[in-house]
Amino acid sequence: MTSSRRHTLKSLVLSIAFNLLEAEAKQVVIDKEAYMSENCPSLDIPGSTQELQELCKKLHQQIDKVDEERYDMEAKVAKSNKEIDDLKIKVVDLKGKFKKPALKKVRMSADQMLQALLGSKHKVSMDLRSNLKQVKKEVKEESAEQVGDWRKNIEDKAGMGGRKKMFESEA
Repeated sequence: MTSSRRHTLKSLVLSIAFNLLEAEAKQVVIDKEAYMSENCPSLDIPGSTQELQELCKKLHQQIDKVDEERYDMEAKVAKSNKEIDDLKIKVVDLKGKFKKPALKKVRMSADQMLQALLGSKHKVSMDLRSNLKQVKKEVKEESAEQVGDWRKNIEDKAGMGGRKKMFESEA
């Protein structure tokens, strides 16, 4: 895309956006006037003094009513804030009372650990040595014929050929 084409497209988009913003601003003004005409009727100011005094009394009554509601709300908010502060103090007090003790390292045998985990009902013995099989060591008695001359055996096993013989004989 050429720069001139990009520039014309950009200016076109900006002009459309500007027109939309102007239309939106006009619509806001129209909506505001419509809302005010619906919810706030025009003020009829009477010409006589007595009518003006009645209008002022009526306004003052409405103001007093709103002030009473505001005062009630303020009292409720103050009461709630006081309750919140009291509860916060209670939480802090409770945190201070129940401090976690420092944990100590305890040495236990396996039997004691299992008893603590399973409870006193289950008596489990962890005597591992009793479960092991005893293996008796067999002593190989080699006959003198198999041993033969030890010098001959070493000479046979010397070099690569000897190693090959050694592996073949073991396998």
